[in-house]
Amino acid sequence: MLILVKTIKFYYNKKERLIFKIKILNMILKQADKFDVVSSFQGDPFVGHLATPVTSSNLTKTYLSLLPAYKTGLSPLLRGINIGFVHGYFLLGPFVQLGPLRNSEVGGFVGFVSTISLLIILTTCLIIYGFVTFSDSAVSKEGNKKVLVDFLTQQGWRQFTSGFIVGGFGGASIAYVLLRFVNAS
Repeated sequence: MLILVKTIKFYYNKKERLIFKIKILNMILKQADKFDVVSSFQGDPFVGHLATPVTSSNLTKTYLSLLPAYKTGLSPLLRGINIGFVHGYFLLGPFVQLGPLRNSEVGGFVGFVSTISLLIILTTCLIIYGFVTFSDSAVSKEGNKKVLVDFLTQQGWRQFTSGFIVGGFGGASIAYVLLRFVNAS
């Protein structure tokens, strides 16, 4: 591109208007050489995150701040109930529609029991993660740091896990009742 700009200057040097436009074009090209679509986060190459137009846009930041895990003003218990409810509600459908007993009379109930079983497995995984990550030895190594998200502590994670199982059972139950008693035809 730089060769193209020099060629234009050579042919139109006599007209002041075109020279001014070419100077502006030169400035834009010099700034374009400095702009990277993917750059290091906040200019620090040692941070393990790349700032892209998607990850650093205001739209992405607003969307993430509206998710229940990062929404301000919610206790860890309410975060868990909200996330668990959505998981329980949406996990029932694949078990009912794609399960081996989908064409039988008990297909809905078997899907409900399968959803409850998966929620118990997920809650067990949350308990294990919380026990390993937020144990007393891990907390004492890091000291008393200020935590940005309130459920990333030992007590907050317990409340989050309790809310997840309660919300998951509630979401699966409501989805089952809706499938069972509301006629979709």
